[in-house]
Amino acid sequence: MKKIVDYRKLLNVDKAAELATLKSVYRTMMKECHPDKFQVEEEKLAAEARSKEIIEAYHFLVSIAPETREQNIETYTETITNSNILDFEYKQSVLNIQFFDGSAYEYFDVPRAIYIKLVNADSPGRFARRHICNAYPYRNVAKVAEPA
Repeated sequence: MKKIVDYRKLLNVDKAAELATLKSVYRTMMKECHPDKFQVEEEKLAAEARSKEIIEAYHFLVSIAPETREQNIETYTETITNSNILDFEYKQSVLNIQFFDGSAYEYFDVPRAIYIKLVNADSPGRFARRHICNAYPYRNVAKVAEPA
């Protein structure tokens, strides 16, 4: 959750910011700190580092925005309902779950106790559907492979 708060601070947006607002703020900030605006090498490197942070924050916040989640709710529901869990990993309150259909989702602010219950559950898929999938903020981190 700290990552989300830090990114919102960096872009100076609140929790309710819409995609259009995020895009506007992102473009404005990128115009101000684009590396090509600077002639001195040190300033150019600093601007490059800052622009990378801004790009990362923008893409992250877009991926967890309610509008983005609404657009992808069918695919998400299909995945959590019909695909079993392939693997999962827990680091610093972020739970990454990979599904057999090729998609993967990060769930934020998951308590360690919930992760331990997931590990010990008879059916991790059922436990995740009931206690994790719709209870914590999430984002898609792996696109579903297109059928050939």
